[in-house]
Amino acid sequence: MMNIQTGHVGEHLRQWRQRRHLSQLDLALDAEISARHLSFMETGRAAPSRDMLLRLAERLDVPLRERNVMLVAGGFAPAFPQRTLDDPAMKLAREALETVLKAHEPNPALAIDRHWNLVSANSMVTPLLGGAAPKLLQGKINVMRLALHPDGIAPRTVNLHEWRAHLLERLHRQCETTADAELIALHDELKAYPVPPRPGPPPKVPDSVVVPFQLRFGHDVLSFISTTMVFGTPVDVTLSELALEAFYPADDKTAQRLREIAGSQ
Repeated sequence: MMNIQTGHVGEHLRQWRQRRHLSQLDLALDAEISARHLSFMETGRAAPSRDMLLRLAERLDVPLRERNVMLVAGGFAPAFPQRTLDDPAMKLAREALETVLKAHEPNPALAIDRHWNLVSANSMVTPLLGGAAPKLLQGKINVMRLALHPDGIAPRTVNLHEWRAHLLERLHRQCETTADAELIALHDELKAYPVPPRPGPPPKVPDSVVVPFQLRFGHDVLSFISTTMVFGTPVDVTLSELALEAFYPADDKTAQRLREIAGSQ
């Protein structure tokens, strides 16, 4: 995987264009400029204006964090603030996040940052983490690591091979999209975890249209489907990198068991 290094702004433009598998002509047509002008910007023969950089970054779907990097490389101030979640300006976004998490009960839901570190979770997540090693639940909790580590919930994941492949592919796509060095390192770490041999044929999932997450919980097997939600049109780096993972019961038995767990808390 290619990782963007510091350098003149043209290098950033070229590497993001190549990452998106676009030719100079493709990008130039989309940005309504000449391919010659784009070529000059990439080689450093022409210096793009701030507006031009933002236009090209928009067409290339560059993450807000990296748009700031490009602007600095071009000699401009960053355009997108990066606030912490406890910043007063983030109050409404923070309240919206907590409202959605709470409203999703008795189904589990959690919020993560760009590196899959846990930001917040509703009350239904903790009961499902039984058996995970304390070291994985202390400090900054990485959800991907918790899911696939041999000391996490991987041993209780019934369809571990399918779920692992799904998570790794998702993380791989995220690495390709963002060029984030920490995500790339996490992907390499997770791939190196030992995987027990499949005890039998792949579990049957009748009429399934998605890869479910099947978790052993006591004597039961809970089956979930998941969705990912993000904030629309964010202009803050932190907010643009937040995602909410919501899990829904994939069968009536799971729905009933979740109601029982919620009622016992």
